[in-house]
Amino acid sequence: MSNEITCVRCGQTRGRMAFKPFQNEFGQELYDTICGVCWGEWIKRQQQLINHYALDLRTPQAREFLMSALREFLAPAA
Repeated sequence: MSNEITCVRCGQTRGRMAFKPFQNEFGQELYDTICGVCWGEWIKRQQQLINHYALDLRTPQAREFLMSALREFLAPAA
């Protein structure tokens, strides 16, 4: 398997993530379509959201909010 992919978010050919972020189909989809650089940008944004909104990740509402933000953040560039 190649270590480089064409990222659907930024459109550039870059190295893939070091590992699948989730152990399900969605995680595999992200691993196959999002580059490591864009994933790193998401991790920083995720931390900002958690801190800004004081999210308690033990609650389903907080996890749903982050998943929605993740999908929006990593959506292909228009």
